[in-house]
Amino acid sequence: MSIDVKVPVLPESVTDATVATWHKKPGDFVKRDENLVDLETDKVVLEVPAPADGILESIAVEAGDVVEANQVLGVVKEGEIPAEKAEESVAPKATSTPAKETSQTTTAAPQSIDTGSAGPAARKMMHENNIDASQVTGSGRGGRITKPDVQTVANTPMEERVPMSRLRQKIADRMIEAQSTAAMLTSFNEVDLKAVMDIRKKYKEEFINKHGIKLGLMSFFVKAATEALKKFPIINASVEGTDVVYHKQQNIGIAVATDRGLVVPVLKNTNAMSLADIDTHIRDFAIAGNEGKLTMDDLTGGTFTITNGGTFGSLMSTPILNMPQSAILGMHTIKERPVVVNGDIVVRPMMYLALTYDHRIIDGKDAVLFLVTVKEMLEDPARMLLNL
Repeated sequence: MSIDVKVPVLPESVTDATVATWHKKPGDFVKRDENLVDLETDKVVLEVPAPADGILESIAVEAGDVVEANQVLGVVKEGEIPAEKAEESVAPKATSTPAKETSQTTTAAPQSIDTGSAGPAARKMMHENNIDASQVTGSGRGGRITKPDVQTVANTPMEERVPMSRLRQKIADRMIEAQSTAAMLTSFNEVDLKAVMDIRKKYKEEFINKHGIKLGLMSFFVKAATEALKKFPIINASVEGTDVVYHKQQNIGIAVATDRGLVVPVLKNTNAMSLADIDTHIRDFAIAGNEGKLTMDDLTGGTFTITNGGTFGSLMSTPILNMPQSAILGMHTIKERPVVVNGDIVVRPMMYLALTYDHRIIDGKDAVLFLVTVKEMLEDPARMLLNL
């Protein structure tokens, strides 16, 4: 009996998907519920499982094709899998064309290679391509070998054109939407994180032993932002036409950089979450994001976003709104700086904070007071416990 493999029902607001990778080819044995093909949508990667044990009889679409819900992807001929083939079918075999790889023999630099007066980038390329200085004519000052000189010998393309992924296209669209729709303005402040750092250091081992996870920095920012959102509900609101929609629950998105691009999974109802709950969810989001297993539910429903450019060393930036939200908090790298405390100059772990907001509905006063509240909560974490 032959069974059609169809595109599953797509998440709400998603109209189509792109065939990303086939893990089997026609003639391969497959096991029921084994992942046959990955479909990439604007937000998530969907796995399409085999409907039964048998053989993948045919493939109707190729990697890169755009498909719609219930469209036939291929056909599985149902049947018993031979015992000797059962184990083989468990290991997925990607059939899409893999990215060009450099073999170990070319990446390992032979001891005999002479890079001469080549610069760092040129030396690296010479090692990767087993090119000796005697094979290259240097065009730099004093005959110095440059990267373009090596590229000419290696016949390496000077540029490469690749299509944007669906996720990257969606990110681009959302950025343009934010720039062209909202009246964005950014306010800055700085926060002394000594109190937070002291708590994390003091309770580090005890927290791990009890909750099985490290006490992170982001959880403090989520709790501080939650309290500030409760005090200034306009920051948690959004614009729909000529209406202002006030959200009664604080659903905070956490911008996560993955191999596929930036995604923003959402922590739902953070007011009811403990620090351990927040840290656990963020860890799970990071793992699922890198594995392409975030669901639509993980990525929808956000009312406010926090992004941490400090992870990559950013000292200050102006984050862009995650539409249709009206505000986003930007964290940055922590730097020890001299500051004045009670008349004395002391060295403290300082971080610049940035709040980008939609000036159409949020006045500067509310934005600044929101940012000050976040600062106060972090500099005196007991305020969060006492709801002050």
